[in-house]
Amino acid sequence: MKEKASFIYIYISIAIILWGFSFVWTNELLIYDVPIFIFIFMRMVLAGTIMFVFSKITGKLQKVDKSDWRWFFLMAFFEPFIYFIGESYGLKITNSATLAAVVIATIPIFTLIIEQRLYKARLSLFNKAGVFLTLPGIVLFVWSGDGIKADYYYGIMFLLLAVFGSVGYTAVCKKLTCKYNAITITTYQFILAALFFLIPFLFFGLPKWSPEYLSFKVLKPLMLLAVLASCFAFVLYVKAIDKLGMTKAAIFTTLIPVVSAVGAFFTGQETFSWQQICGMLIALVGIIFTQYRK
Repeated sequence: MKEKASFIYIYISIAIILWGFSFVWTNELLIYDVPIFIFIFMRMVLAGTIMFVFSKITGKLQKVDKSDWRWFFLMAFFEPFIYFIGESYGLKITNSATLAAVVIATIPIFTLIIEQRLYKARLSLFNKAGVFLTLPGIVLFVWSGDGIKADYYYGIMFLLLAVFGSVGYTAVCKKLTCKYNAITITTYQFILAALFFLIPFLFFGLPKWSPEYLSFKVLKPLMLLAVLASCFAFVLYVKAIDKLGMTKAAIFTTLIPVVSAVGAFFTGQETFSWQQICGMLIALVGIIFTQYRK
């Protein structure tokens, strides 16, 4: 039985909310000075293990054709490997969950270009206008009178690396959704990602290991990242890519800064103003435009 369109929008909305809070949870780990390659590797191992057990119990894990393993490896290389390195270091350098999220919000624009190049996707002028309308809204949402600090540019470069990884992931994932279900794609995504992060963990993470990283204050945000922001959110997002297409699914990521700001506000990390509310409304209008169909 095919899933209703309304369910797909619910799925992707939940995924975006979880990813919005993932910036807050990641920031918690950085505040506790947990080395990046330690918590990313732990997150990948946890997510891969949980997805493998779940897919086996439910019987949802499909057999992968030999010719398709290269695409699974490439997908995992783009995201989580490239994406998480860019996101984590970018967030650490900028020390702002909201600024990190606004750079990530440019993903739909690049995704639009790639989707039209690779898959000859047809989007109306209304849809394209929506894509380009969301970015000014998000910029308005995070912009302050002081502008962007000079020492942020290094961090922004890492965040742009994350954008590259996300666009590459979405392009490969779209190809795989033609043959494999969301559970299978997500399961192997995190298993392979754990292998990619193993070497950085052994060289850069393990020498800095401390028993404190198994404490509750560290494991709590780590489990939230692994279970909710990784397993649950990615399964829902893969479903959305399959049903909505690359650009229409990716455009929802522009709401991540809004969710991050709200989460950061309630945890005392950041505040927001009426200017940000106006920016949020503009971004929402843009998203509505992208989903418009005759």
